[in-house]
Amino acid sequence: MARHSFFCIDGHTCGNPVRVVTGGSIPVLHGATMFEKRQHFLAEFDWIRKSLCFEPRGHDMMSGSILYPPSSDAYDTAILFIETSGCLPMCGHGTIGTVTTIIEHGLVTPKTPGLLRLETPAGLVEARYVQNGPYVESVTLTNVPSFLLGRGYEVEVDGIGTLTVDVAYGGNFYAIVESQPNYADLSDLEPSDIVRLSPKLRAAFNARHSIVHPENPALNRLTHVLWTGKPKNEGSSARNAVFYGDKAIDRSPCGTGTSARLAQLFATGRLQEGEAFVHESIIGSTFTGRVAGTTTVGGKPAIIPTIEGWARVTGYNTIFVDDRDPFWAGFQVVDGA
Repeated sequence: MARHSFFCIDGHTCGNPVRVVTGGSIPVLHGATMFEKRQHFLAEFDWIRKSLCFEPRGHDMMSGSILYPPSSDAYDTAILFIETSGCLPMCGHGTIGTVTTIIEHGLVTPKTPGLLRLETPAGLVEARYVQNGPYVESVTLTNVPSFLLGRGYEVEVDGIGTLTVDVAYGGNFYAIVESQPNYADLSDLEPSDIVRLSPKLRAAFNARHSIVHPENPALNRLTHVLWTGKPKNEGSSARNAVFYGDKAIDRSPCGTGTSARLAQLFATGRLQEGEAFVHESIIGSTFTGRVAGTTTVGGKPAIIPTIEGWARVTGYNTIFVDDRDPFWAGFQVVDGA
């Protein structure tokens, strides 16, 4: 019989959950970088992600992170992202929530006050935070370089017809669906429509098109779908709903999704460097994104995006994973199950 304990601080970033694992049965991971350690985790310890994120201990939208010592003094801490869809190379809302938790609970002492340098599987992410007494009011992260991979990818999606999408990278690969003959606006879709159509779009895309990150051949599949729309809130620039995993819709405006959207808009001349882009989520919460500069990734034009948002801690949670429990490994209820 085995019983594992995980000490977690639960919270949310603009409505989307962030479960930060701070102690307990955290495995030692091998590798020179967090990307290599992520590969080790996926190969041997992915049961931890599933047991913490899937039902009955989690739910379809559950997302979080595990804190690790950094590989060098260049970083303040290292983060492994966990969620229902896997171990993402980068998670924007997860970073904002993790930074808020770290600072409010004194888990890491930054080398530079007001700045955390984070080692993520996608690379260095800098997070600047505004603190008011014991609380973090906002976090602005400088994400990994983001870029528009390509435009006009055609996919045939059962239930809606032919769609044309752009693909951009913001830490994950996104299909960006804008207004077109078979899709007018996000407001025309119910959440159930997004959950029904998005997996079909993703599967159709991956079956028909081959994509790869120019500097990391292991990142070679479309994983997220970003449906765009006109904003509902005064002051917002645009609205979106990001689909991930098997049936999850991001309740936040999505940090890596916003980064991908910034890259797309900048590359197509619809957003200028330094211009504020207020991205509204499906529940009305917002991130403010900006193109802070330009760079290249594998010779491809790219941007340096910044994302500003907020998070709140909701409580402490000690989770037991006991193999006496027939559902110790977690489960999901999905179509075909």
